[in-house]
Amino acid sequence: MKNRKVVTVSSLGFPQLSYPVKHGRDAVKTVMEHLAFQLSFVLPNHPDLIIFPEACDRYSTHTMAERKSYYEYRGDQIREYLAAVARENRCYIAYSAARLQADGSYRNTTELLDREGNTAGSYNKNHCVVTEISDGGILCGKSAPVIETDFGRVGMVICFDLNFDELRRKYFAQQPDLLLFSSMYHGGLMQNYWAYSVGSYLVSAVSGEECAVINPAGEKVSHSTNYSPYLTASINLDFQQVHLDFNWDKLKAAKARYGNGVTIFDPGRTGVVLLSSNLPALSSLEICREFEIELWRDYYNRSMAARHANIEP
Repeated sequence: MKNRKVVTVSSLGFPQLSYPVKHGRDAVKTVMEHLAFQLSFVLPNHPDLIIFPEACDRYSTHTMAERKSYYEYRGDQIREYLAAVARENRCYIAYSAARLQADGSYRNTTELLDREGNTAGSYNKNHCVVTEISDGGILCGKSAPVIETDFGRVGMVICFDLNFDELRRKYFAQQPDLLLFSSMYHGGLMQNYWAYSVGSYLVSAVSGEECAVINPAGEKVSHSTNYSPYLTASINLDFQQVHLDFNWDKLKAAKARYGNGVTIFDPGRTGVVLLSSNLPALSSLEICREFEIELWRDYYNRSMAARHANIEP
């Protein structure tokens, strides 16, 4: 019996098309062919979820006027193409692109398509780069939705967002299982920090850069390479963050009872480990409750409460 929270994810890190510059029907046709070629590297792995990089369906060499003209002609054509791919392959697809609104403004959006090609949810970039606003007419989003899927709860982040703690705190409060990071810049250690501090797996799809899977202990567990700008990895979303304080013996007892049914990953130095259940009939949370293992989030809140009750005059 398969653990229902093990999900296979694929991430694509190809660069935008740069040459030759095309317009109208030829531009859209070439983008579709480009995306189909990139998908050919990961679809044979039968992923549950495919993540595209930010602005995956545009030309880097378009002027702003050419870009807006292209967006108007493109409309939903790329979206409908990817919806068909999602239906045919029974997978989710996170599609990141600029979207023209009825009032003439734009949003930088990641849309999550479900296994039927329907919209499961979408996220508008909260923190746009200033030139996106001044030159591109893009307005900043204000919400941080967490989307329910058949494998877990998903949040989304785009590029410059990674620098802003306001958004990170919104996701921390909602506890998604998985964060999808579509971007045109890598973000460096911020990827690791977000995964650890939000308490979620983070999968990055970065145009022209390394893509990665970061676990909730802040450790990279899979990545693309300079030769292969894509990755596919299976990750277990049945996990809990646990601080070692007060839990050493309890973790040892859980491992003694369930053996390989429990994985305890220690990245070292942080004092926080990742407890994952490999048991189809018993969740990581149930294991923690059985052995009275205090979760890191609860220990954090308990520590903050103790501090507030005992602050110097």
